Amino acid sequence: MSEAYEFETDADIGMDEEEVKSILTSELDDAIDFIDNTISPVRAMAEKYYLGEEFGNEEEGRSQVVSMDVRDTIQGILPSLMRIFTGGEHIVEFAPNGPEDTEIAKQATDYCNYIFMRDNPGFSVLYQAFKDSLMKKVGFIKFYWDVSDKVEGIYYTGLTEEALNVLNSEEDVSLDEIEMIEENDEQGNLLSVTYNVRGVRITPEGRIKIEAVPPEEFLISRNAKDLETAELVAHRRYLTLSELVEMGYDYDDVEQHVTSETEFDFNPESEVRNPSLSDMQVNDDPTMRRALYIESYVKMDVDGDNRAELRKICTIGEEYEVYRNTPCDAVPFATFMCDPEPHTFFGLSVADLTADIQRIKSSVLRSTLDSLALSVHQRVAFVEGQANVDDLLNTEIGGVIRMRSPGAVQPFNMPFVGKEAYSMLEYMDLIRENRTGVSRAADGLDPSALQSSTQMAVAQTISAAQQRTELIARLFAEDGMKRLFEGIYRLVVMHQDSERMVKLRNEFVPIDPRFWTTSMDVVANVGLGRGTDMERMAMLRELLAKQEQILAQLGPVNPLVGQEQYYSTLTQLVELAGFKDTTRFFTNPANFNPPPPEPPKPDINEQLIQVQMADIQSEMERKMADLELQYQKMQLENDRLRDKQETELMLKVAEIEAKYGTQLDVANIRALAERDRALINKEAFSG
Repeated sequence: MSEAYEFETDADIGMDEEEVKSILTSELDDAIDFIDNTISPVRAMAEKYYLGEEFGNEEEGRSQVVSMDVRDTIQGILPSLMRIFTGGEHIVEFAPNGPEDTEIAKQATDYCNYIFMRDNPGFSVLYQAFKDSLMKKVGFIKFYWDVSDKVEGIYYTGLTEEALNVLNSEEDVSLDEIEMIEENDEQGNLLSVTYNVRGVRITPEGRIKIEAVPPEEFLISRNAKDLETAELVAHRRYLTLSELVEMGYDYDDVEQHVTSETEFDFNPESEVRNPSLSDMQVNDDPTMRRALYIESYVKMDVDGDNRAELRKICTIGEEYEVYRNTPCDAVPFATFMCDPEPHTFFGLSVADLTADIQRIKSSVLRSTLDSLALSVHQRVAFVEGQANVDDLLNTEIGGVIRMRSPGAVQPFNMPFVGKEAYSMLEYMDLIRENRTGVSRAADGLDPSALQSSTQMAVAQTISAAQQRTELIARLFAEDGMKRLFEGIYRLVVMHQDSERMVKLRNEFVPIDPRFWTTSMDVVANVGLGRGTDMERMAMLRELLAKQEQILAQLGPVNPLVGQEQYYSTLTQLVELAGFKDTTRFFTNPANFNPPPPEPPKPDINEQLIQVQMADIQSEMERKMADLELQYQKMQLENDRLRDKQETELMLKVAEIEAKYGTQLDVANIRALAERDRALINKEAFSG
């Protein structure tokens, strides 16, 4: 397993291992002391209040009821926060650094949100981190590149020996069972040999892993103000030997650090969250034994250049034995704080703000219930020795009380004083609402309050409550969510070295982060705004009507409203209505490819002209063919006549030469014949 931002270096190290271990040990001991003795008890108490556990001051025979103000307040805020961050299409968007990065920014937005919500249980991770923040001051999310083995079972039948050898030679294949099958003929002669094999194919598969970290596992320096400037940030946990071996450590090395009892078995936070952990039975499997593993991000001048740089140092065991020491560029954590305090890391939680209210209300409720019990089950006064005590203690309905004299037993009235306590309970609820913004009116749980108030007053009450929740959401977005998605983007660019096909916006798109820029601005798009959802929907409908008016008057191409702006308004309405997939209702005009235009209908007159021209051309071609044929016939006839004349000429020449015994000029005679023939052809063709 490889974690976030880890890379090896061959640089010379100026600080030896003992110095590194000494400095790291000092930092870890101080951070552990700070977290376990200062922060952890407060968080454990907050969770006790959330669970409604008893305070420890209860008296036997008295009411022990506990008011659930801490839980009610947290549960009143959580749904709004989850809706704000997960109700829209994108949790976070990336902004381009320039016009050339526009398409990359859109693709990065889609892909990083896909990784968070589809590759990882994003909703569950956010729920855990938000709840930890509201209850325990800070919620923690860790993100890193995880290289895990994908194990796939394989089974083949009828393999030849050659195919078996090829399969067995593959590095990622491990064969567990090989069965040889022989086929013989009727005489017992061997015809063929095949093999049935069974095994596993193990292929390494890298992916981004995102998980919520339990608060007690997170360590930070006592004087830290934030993650960036902290001298030490660490993640401590007890891992099994099997998990450590899977991370690349040697079994013999880690086995010596095994511990039977861990401090986490008695950690106040884990004990409150799961009391049964302390009674957990030890697994007999030796690979399931545990050892302390701390992944520290500490600023230290290891290379001796007089500048402290961030390093990732992994230790195993209670003695912090160093096994890995590598440079890194960032701390792979995102933090979520609902009420941060300036210039310090830990702020206040909702539990911190409401714990005293829960304690006071519980005391008032207990007294009220005790008063009600006393008023219902009245005490009696009797004259000693004049009444039977057993009869007095018997609370059976219709029971008889024996007395020696009339009037020996008289009721001792205890008036009910609970009505006076109601105003105190309402006052404490008012204080809680002022501190947290969570009210019954804002949640829609107090119809009487809504009915007795004007519309303006109700709107102001709801708006004030929403402003508190939206402030928390903005704090989560600007700090935790931005840092989380910046980390996801950086991990994708650093580690994904091949193209991946994913389904985005109902289309399969190839994603190749190797061509992305190394950095991108993050915009927290958490759906915050003024007013309720109904108010925002009403405003969007007005905007939509105005856009439609402009488009109808000025046309689709105008300087005020385009198709993209109109589509944006429609998608906002769909998302506010609770539908995440806007493509089910509307198509993005940027992705719309209009069909090719239909060819124009042919003109009838033009068709007639074309037909007539075709007829004329055909007639001309026919006449030219006739002329060509006539010419060829005349040429053939001319050649025949020429050959005849040539033959007659040669015969006459031979006759003359034989008769007169002289030699004639045959060439001159032929020239004169050709002249005469040319004159004849000229006259024939001209005729």
